[in-house]
Amino acid sequence: MGNPVRVQQICDEMREVCLSPYNDRLRAYKQEGGKIIGTLYSEVPEEIVYAAGMLPVRLRAVGSQGAELADARFTQINCSVVKHLYDSAAKGQFDFIDGLAAATACDHIRKLEENWADVLRPPFAHLICFPKRFGDELEVSHLAGEFRAFKDALERHFDVIISDDALRGAIETFNETRRLQMRLYELREMSPNPPITGAQAFAVNIAATCMPRESYNALLAELVDACEGVEGVTGYQARLVVYGGDIDSLPFIECLESEGGVVVTDSLGGFGRRSADMQVSTQGDLIENLARAYLQGRPSNPRLNGTRAARWEYLERVARRARADGYVTVHVPLCDYWSYERMMFDTEVEKKGLMALDLDTEYVFTNVGQTRTRVQAFVEQIAEGRR
Repeated sequence: MGNPVRVQQICDEMREVCLSPYNDRLRAYKQEGGKIIGTLYSEVPEEIVYAAGMLPVRLRAVGSQGAELADARFTQINCSVVKHLYDSAAKGQFDFIDGLAAATACDHIRKLEENWADVLRPPFAHLICFPKRFGDELEVSHLAGEFRAFKDALERHFDVIISDDALRGAIETFNETRRLQMRLYELREMSPNPPITGAQAFAVNIAATCMPRESYNALLAELVDACEGVEGVTGYQARLVVYGGDIDSLPFIECLESEGGVVVTDSLGGFGRRSADMQVSTQGDLIENLARAYLQGRPSNPRLNGTRAARWEYLERVARRARADGYVTVHVPLCDYWSYERMMFDTEVEKKGLMALDLDTEYVFTNVGQTRTRVQAFVEQIAEGRR
């Protein structure tokens, strides 16, 4: 049976590691001689970094108070994500990393990596060219070549050898992370009283990207066991599903749940369900397996051409599975991909008569009052519709 006290303890512990760029877990890892590669963003194959004996850490500008140092490098039409990340880097918040790995997730991230590498000069920097088309074997082959070049660059710069055995072990470790995360999603989606809140689950997912992976997997396995049979969240008025990109704001998710709603699932990117919903084969060509999984094996985002129907089908499926009452879309202004996606989503909502709420948030979430007001009205609308 479950252990609600232990559930709370583990959730609090994982939330704590998410609250600063350089937490105590990472500090201890560095003091023991470990090397850290900062990644931008979920298209970087973290398994290759891990197989090199280093720790991949997803860079987040948590705690950023401004982006004035980015103004000289980025225009007014660059999104706030890249500005706060660059500003934090320029202020030394990421000086603990031993290298930078980025992928061409979007033009904004590409420009961020270019300025970071040329101006701030990290010890190591590598950019992966990620395809924009889905389902083409030529694209899989191209991405496998990019992943091999990344592996070669790590080996040369850090004087290491990434063996097949090491890469297979890394894939198994990350597969275990994703398997446990998906089990936690299942417990939340299938229960009328989810064992943890959406904000707690979001912190659990973020923690995977900013602490040593073995200790994370052990803690996550304990959390999953402790959640079995626990009736956690009661008295809510609406079950919500959140749709969007690679947001990483805990206060934003907490705000969504502050007015009687509970986030029971999501279709979010790098810190959400879409990144967890993937397994990588350990048979055959391991680099090609990684390329196929990262390009074709996980639910897609608007960056990949020709995936709109699949994106919508996935969102509807997870919403039905979780018996969600309403959809919440989240969008960072000036994000090109998600701006277009939002317009298409609104068309689907109108056509199908769904309960949906569109929300904008800058990278640093500050419009708390306005968001709470809109969420409160949305939850009340859902509750009224049941009467």
